[in-house]
Amino acid sequence: MKKGLLMIAMAFFTSAMMAQQPVITFEKTTHDFGKINEADGRVTTVFEFKNEGPAPLVLSNVRASCGCTTPKWTREPVEPGQTGQITVTYNPNGRPGRFQKTITITSNATEPSTKVYIKGEVIPKPAQPVNEYPVQMGELSLKSKIVNFGDIKHGEKAQREIEYANHTDHVLTVDMATYNKDPYLYGLPTLMEIQPKQSGKFIVGIDSEAAKVYGPINTSAIISIDGKMDPDYRIAIVGEIVEDFGGLSTEQLQLAPIAEVNKEVDFGVIAAGKSAKKVVSLFNNGGGDPLQVRRLYIQHDNVVVSGPKSIKSGKKGDIKLEVKTANLKPSNYVYQMQVITNDPKNPKQIVTLKFTVQ
Repeated sequence: MKKGLLMIAMAFFTSAMMAQQPVITFEKTTHDFGKINEADGRVTTVFEFKNEGPAPLVLSNVRASCGCTTPKWTREPVEPGQTGQITVTYNPNGRPGRFQKTITITSNATEPSTKVYIKGEVIPKPAQPVNEYPVQMGELSLKSKIVNFGDIKHGEKAQREIEYANHTDHVLTVDMATYNKDPYLYGLPTLMEIQPKQSGKFIVGIDSEAAKVYGPINTSAIISIDGKMDPDYRIAIVGEIVEDFGGLSTEQLQLAPIAEVNKEVDFGVIAAGKSAKKVVSLFNNGGGDPLQVRRLYIQHDNVVVSGPKSIKSGKKGDIKLEVKTANLKPSNYVYQMQVITNDPKNPKQIVTLKFTVQ
């Protein structure tokens, strides 16, 4: 009996307390923007609310379900019978299609958490016309200023295209010269006339035999336009000459060399402005036939590397390394060196070179 009276008393007390709290009501709880254009930018609507309770209403927080939606609200207490506003802005940029977002309101009202909603459909921006020739070199337009050959099998002659366009109303005279006078490049145009409004293709070729090297090719060619040769008129030419093992028989593969390579060389500390030399036992030929060291390649001028051309079966091979620090600031350095051999299973391996300049 006492327990029942207690529960009744608590319910009465709670009801009395709620009767003293503010009550939040909205004119609308959903706003439909309809169809909006992404190109037009942000859109905004206002949710107006009223305090229909006997005590001041305070909104402690208004939170949107997405960062694309930004709410602002009345911060000061809203007295009984008075109104306040929640302004909601939606950013459609990069968000084509239908949307619906929730805005959660936290307050001291009888319902401490309430929600309002926005929705609509974003019409995407019209697709911009694609510029087919985005690279401008003087009055000549190109599709790209990089010619990437990818892998070129040793012994092959590979060709790639550079697409161009003359959008002017006059003839352009074009000449192209190899920046490094590379003997393995061919097909470059010489004193070629490109007519007004004409498009076409330059041919660039790499003769892998003439390159006399395995591994990375990284060079460039300079375009001369109407006699003007500018450093910015440079075409990068990259690729990698690889060995073709496709013709090896089963017996040849069984007898093939195996390049067992130490994957890290640590020079330790080198005094700033000084050079350090090191002889490293880098290779071991774990196969049958001689291991041919095709190339030791590191893309840093301050490192000089040399080593054996051939290593017999079961033998080790040393390399000589020299690190020059004249142009290096005190710091920790990590370089990578490509070791290219005639091991058909692992023709290219990476060795990490570490040192500290102090």
